[in-house]
Amino acid sequence: MVAAGLFPVYLVLSVGRFRRMDWASWDLGIFEQAIRAYAHLQAPVADLKGPGANILGDHFSPIIALVAPVYRVFPGPVTLLVVQAALFALSAVPVTRAAARLLGRPRGIAVGVAYGLSWGIQRAVEFDFHEIAFAVPLLAFALEAVLARRWRAALLWGLPLLLVKEDLGFTLAALAVVVAWRSRTADRRTAVTALGIAAAACVFAVLVFTVFIPAFATDGYGYWHKIDGAGPFAGTGTKLATLGWVLIPTSGLLALRSPLLLVAAPTLGWRFLSGDDHYWSTDWHYSAVLMPVVALALVDAIDTVRRGERPWLRSYALQLPTAVLAASLALALTSMPTAKLTEASTYEKPDRVVAIERLLDRIPDGATVEADTTPLTRLTSRCRVLWIGGSKGVVPDWITIDNGNKWAGEDPTHYASQLHPGERYTLVGEAGGIVLMQRDTTG
Repeated sequence: MVAAGLFPVYLVLSVGRFRRMDWASWDLGIFEQAIRAYAHLQAPVADLKGPGANILGDHFSPIIALVAPVYRVFPGPVTLLVVQAALFALSAVPVTRAAARLLGRPRGIAVGVAYGLSWGIQRAVEFDFHEIAFAVPLLAFALEAVLARRWRAALLWGLPLLLVKEDLGFTLAALAVVVAWRSRTADRRTAVTALGIAAAACVFAVLVFTVFIPAFATDGYGYWHKIDGAGPFAGTGTKLATLGWVLIPTSGLLALRSPLLLVAAPTLGWRFLSGDDHYWSTDWHYSAVLMPVVALALVDAIDTVRRGERPWLRSYALQLPTAVLAASLALALTSMPTAKLTEASTYEKPDRVVAIERLLDRIPDGATVEADTTPLTRLTSRCRVLWIGGSKGVVPDWITIDNGNKWAGEDPTHYASQLHPGERYTLVGEAGGIVLMQRDTTG
């Protein structure tokens, strides 16, 4: 019931944002290009990352191929958003089920709803499609199995993390260490197996970074440079604020008492050690994988504390499901994306978008187009789309950009000619700040 209620919420937020053409990133277009290629049994080329760029040379996420059969039947970027909404909603099932089993049905439902409306999940729903949508339910099911002492199931749920993203091999290792710790007295053989899986997961992750990704890339792993220029003490204020958001409204800090929280360490580690300050904050999708970990660590901690000898701590722990639910609802109704559910504009397609889509319909299927963020997701399902300024010698038939603030100048055709010296482009039309230019082939 919790998952069924969350699914339409996620769907309205993400699809509504797409329909309104609200600012996003190029990620939805990139993933659609890769999944579209998988759907036609081709190498996962994402031309937005560069002409002919194999997505496996950017991030190691072969699991997204699972979307391909659905995409083949329902082609288009909305399919990716629907799949993501379904995966996030699915993750609420093990969280709610584990909480209800250990804490009772009312508290379990409270934890499940609080998790489903948590800020980390909402930020991910709001920010395009990403491969981590698969990691969230996998982690939730794996940690539910840990709490049920089903060690083999926990490890099996964790193994596919190796195919979600390159850094999640270390997350699997942390999960396996938790399994080893929890099973060490009752099942020594399982503990040894889990430690072996932890070591193998680390080795596999290193191979992905140093061998697999470079094999598909032209210049090796493209994100090493994000480690440079900072250190563990750079952006301390932002990092502490993010930690506060991760631990306080979601668990009242009680999750710190559970070893399950170790599973969050690799993600927080690479983010805070990175030199890219975008990784330090609560924005975008980076914290989604932390939410099931913190939620189930809270459940584990409550279950442990309520059997302890400190009355004040027992009382505090037993009130936390209601408290985190209240915190999630308060945020959901004020500062989180769900606050938009009460606005009529959330459900409408603006006239500006209708005009833009009509303009972009003038581009024929199969054409090569150079585009920027706003128009590209209307084209990736039927055209070859290159990033503006990133065509690397490929001359597009069409160029379309959002020039609403005149960043390309008063005459965007002059900008197009600068991008492709010797070529001429004619202005075809303009709608809502989007300009469309066609290559002049008359000579």
